[in-house]
Amino acid sequence: MSLVSCTVEDGVAQVRLDRPEKLNALTLEFLDELVATAHRLRRDRTLRAVVVAGEGDAFCAGLDFASVLRKPAKIVTSFVPRPWRGTNTFQEACWAWRRLPVPVVAAVHGHCLGGGLQIALAADFRFATPDSRWSVLEGKWGIIPDMSGIKSLAQLVGIDTAKRLTMTAETITGAQAHELGLVTGVAADPLAAAADLVEQLRERSPDQLAATKRLFDDTWTSSPRRTFARERIEQARLLVARNTKVARDAAFRKAAPEFGPRGR
Repeated sequence: MSLVSCTVEDGVAQVRLDRPEKLNALTLEFLDELVATAHRLRRDRTLRAVVVAGEGDAFCAGLDFASVLRKPAKIVTSFVPRPWRGTNTFQEACWAWRRLPVPVVAAVHGHCLGGGLQIALAADFRFATPDSRWSVLEGKWGIIPDMSGIKSLAQLVGIDTAKRLTMTAETITGAQAHELGLVTGVAADPLAAAADLVEQLRERSPDQLAATKRLFDDTWTSSPRRTFARERIEQARLLVARNTKVARDAAFRKAAPEFGPRGR
């Protein structure tokens, strides 16, 4: 039985965490499926966007410790990083969504705790119900977030807020998460909000979207000199890209652009 479902229609992948009877709590097999799904989508050059959500009553209640601790040998192998990626399975289950060259939008309802929160933070955008429950829950168990959450928190909130959330493991609402900057927007129907954003993004060149994501993610803490160099490289590639010409011609004609597959 699959723990992650994925359907693609009109270039938009709908990814669902699919263990609703356990509030989508993460097992080691669940993590493997998240990694495999993200890696498979990365190879699809016709992909335009991804929406990640949870089935049932929650986005994700975090790690299923009871299940995971029954497999100590697999914990060890999952904890060892792959040298070619720099992530282990726990981290890649989240960070693989950052590696996708398309916008990823998380639609969050119910619990968004621990590893679930780290999956949501790995998306480029997050929409949540006002009453959803968010927590860096690892602190309750005497550990730290180690599924890429530290990096994501550092990009989204100030260091004092990141430390407080991590040290206290306090639970906040989606509305409070929005005030702190963890959430892009709150909505009674986060899937509808995600769909609205995806439609906006589909009006733009897939090459421009990919370049924007790479540029911001790769240079967010870089020096101005390195950032300016990357700007020049990305722009040079875009200036000769087929989809850039499509966007330009459509803008001049005031018509809807018809983009081809992503260049890279």
